Amino acid sequence: MGSVIVLLRRYPFVTATLVVGLVGVLLWMLGATSGVQWLFSGYALVIALIQFVGMLKNLRRGSWGIDILAIMAIVATVLVGEYVASILIVLMLTGGEALEDFAANRAQRELNALLTRAPQIAHRLSDDGSAGADIPATAVAIGDLLLVRPAEIVPVDGVLVSLNASFDESSLTGESIPVERHQGDTVLSGSINGSGAATIRASATAANSQYQRIVALVEEASRSKAPVVRLADRYAVPFTIVSLLIAGSAWLVSGDPVRFAEVLVLATPCPLLIAAPVAFLGGMSRAARNGIIVKGGGVLETLARARTVVFDKTGTLTTGRPTISRVRAEAPFTESEVLGLAASAEQYSSHVLAASVIAAADAAEIELTVADTANEVATFGVLAHFGDREVAVGKLSFIETRAPEARAARLVGGELAIYVSIDGRFAGSIIASDPVRANAKQTIAELSELGARETLMLTGDAQATADHIAEEVGITRVHADCLPGDKVALVRALRERPVIMVGDGVNDAPVLATADVGIAMGAKGATAASESADVVILVDDISRAARAVAIGQNTVRIALQSIWLGIALSVGLMIIAAFGVIPATVGALLQEIVDLATILNALRAIGGRRDAKVAAAHTGTQSIPAHVVID
Repeated sequence: MGSVIVLLRRYPFVTATLVVGLVGVLLWMLGATSGVQWLFSGYALVIALIQFVGMLKNLRRGSWGIDILAIMAIVATVLVGEYVASILIVLMLTGGEALEDFAANRAQRELNALLTRAPQIAHRLSDDGSAGADIPATAVAIGDLLLVRPAEIVPVDGVLVSLNASFDESSLTGESIPVERHQGDTVLSGSINGSGAATIRASATAANSQYQRIVALVEEASRSKAPVVRLADRYAVPFTIVSLLIAGSAWLVSGDPVRFAEVLVLATPCPLLIAAPVAFLGGMSRAARNGIIVKGGGVLETLARARTVVFDKTGTLTTGRPTISRVRAEAPFTESEVLGLAASAEQYSSHVLAASVIAAADAAEIELTVADTANEVATFGVLAHFGDREVAVGKLSFIETRAPEARAARLVGGELAIYVSIDGRFAGSIIASDPVRANAKQTIAELSELGARETLMLTGDAQATADHIAEEVGITRVHADCLPGDKVALVRALRERPVIMVGDGVNDAPVLATADVGIAMGAKGATAASESADVVILVDDISRAARAVAIGQNTVRIALQSIWLGIALSVGLMIIAAFGVIPATVGALLQEIVDLATILNALRAIGGRRDAKVAAAHTGTQSIPAHVVID
């Protein structure tokens, strides 16, 4: 009940129209027919005047729409005494606008999401490193010594004072593997500290730090985005001209001005006002059943016309979770022995890749051994003893101190190596990678079938890694080593439009806001990415991007069918009415039948039970060809 009250308050003209209609019914029941006519006619003319003022404002901006036809229809029905038809036109007009507003979800929430996640508190230390006080991040001055506790967000850009530290920069760069920083290295705000406390010296204020620059980019991109022209507005002017020609001709030939009004009664723009919003709401509902949240009917329309699709790499085309791809053992050691001993040692490590090594051993059904002693050397590796055996796992430089003959592994783009020594001998390497999603290549192929002429990858990763992933999934254009601002500039420069951008993470928020349609992988991505995007995929499945385009095309097709159905029926009835065979009262009733037919046709965009069953049966990461759910 509360939500209904909120909606009634949000759309006062709809509420007022319903109240006027209810009062009119009560007056009619009391026998006050003339009172009903005055009430409906007067209210309809007030709404027409309000619409007229809005139409003049739109005209000054160079925008034509269905307003003029709606105003003429209201005035015409009032003049011929069809006050019931006039109130119905007003209800269709205000209801259609409310549906569009509800579907568009115009509230700009992306900046709020970014600012909510932005670092709020900084732990300032005294110059000698002793405990200081907690201060707002906005109060940090350049040169302040700050403590960043384990798993905390770095409040401002700074320089690392501690000897070593590990930071998760995935929300900024999109790279899933934490980076290791050493004393004197730059540390960016918005990155997350690892398992050990770190000390940094502020090199920028909060307002000038990396995270706030991303916030500014999103704000700028949101402001510069062109407004979407309503689908129905494209047909308003031609339909208005045709209606006036038929009505004027009827008046001119017959010499009777009533004939003009009788034709215009049948020219009410309700099919244009209501059919498209109903279809788009149906398409949004259908998308939601498929795990896709679409923030507005205009988004579905733009999706349907997409010609370029741009992808981020990490967490979008790849899973964003490093896994062990292979083990290279050096004789006399076996792969199982190397993996088993390395995983046993990694039990005592806090490094992010330790969990990947242990998971690989578990998948291979290798039983882990409990160490007698274990010692982690921060940012370098772990040294463990199992009885009389010594096992070292970590960086190549660390292993070389135990086994000088250790050598670097040959890596393919996007891979990294963990090195192992056993009893002072080089035992081999364990190769980790961020695997490509199994359905990434198929998704890109489906998008091409749906009309995408060009696919690109924009990533902050190295060129070699980006080229390798692009070749694997079938993307031909690659831009690597990109900062958030670079991605925004590249998307703005694209000529084949509309442009879809698919990504996740805070670093993608500005470019998602810049693209004609931003699609966020919201299952595990940053809130900022989801809020700045126009479409959010709720399941960890990139194939839903292609399905969103397919649903958009299907929705637009049904909306256009509904509009053309309404136009065709209205024009046919207007031509008949021009000969004086359809009285205004009958014309108003026939027009309501036309409205009902267009609405029922538009409701097909919601989809049927089969659509829901297919979506439920394939929930997860399995790819579903776009045509499967589009009847």
